[in-house]
Amino acid sequence: MPATKTLANEPRNDSPNIALSMKLPRKADFEKALIRQYAKAVKLSREAGHQVSFRVVVDPLAGAQTISVVEEEPLSHQDVFPVEEVPEPDDELQAALAGARERGRRRVAEILAEDDMLSAEAFADLLGVSRVTVNTKRQNGQVLGLDGAKRGFRFPSWQLDRDGRPYAALPKLHEDLGGAWAVYRFLVTPHGALDGRTGLDALKRGQDDEVVAAAESVARGDFR
Repeated sequence: MPATKTLANEPRNDSPNIALSMKLPRKADFEKALIRQYAKAVKLSREAGHQVSFRVVVDPLAGAQTISVVEEEPLSHQDVFPVEEVPEPDDELQAALAGARERGRRRVAEILAEDDMLSAEAFADLLGVSRVTVNTKRQNGQVLGLDGAKRGFRFPSWQLDRDGRPYAALPKLHEDLGGAWAVYRFLVTPHGALDGRTGLDALKRGQDDEVVAAAESVARGDFR
């Protein structure tokens, strides 16, 4: 393994201190910070002529995280491509994994076959818009559309409020949780932060702020 040194702890005269410390940020802010540090690591790698990486250290007690660029010492010629042999999974493990994947596929099929899962056409009719508009809203996270492969996208009818409009919190939930199935699981799962209610039940009660806060907590890995 190559020796490493963290530039945050050893300032160099020929490069700036490029460690970044921050309170645990919103997902979008963290992604921007990560991209900035990546760009700095690329620049340093070109200048140094060898590998550079960066690591993220999260301190749950301090509620902060540090992104530090790490300059790796050049590998010797013999260790340019170190390879660690990994044994193939045995037959029992492969069978268990295949079984788990099959159960997952069956569960997805069961969910998408439920009566409240509408096709794009049926959901468009419910909203009074075109199918193209529905797909645009799905891509923007404004509505929840679940990919069922063979069945195509399915849209839960329960994602509409009393006025027949998609819940206003849906775009933020997609942003925080990162995908339609993650949003679905969040909405149908009880959460302690919502007094044991599901995300959907809380939305029905008009608790949008609490729902978004709970989703942000899940995204951070708090699971409270």
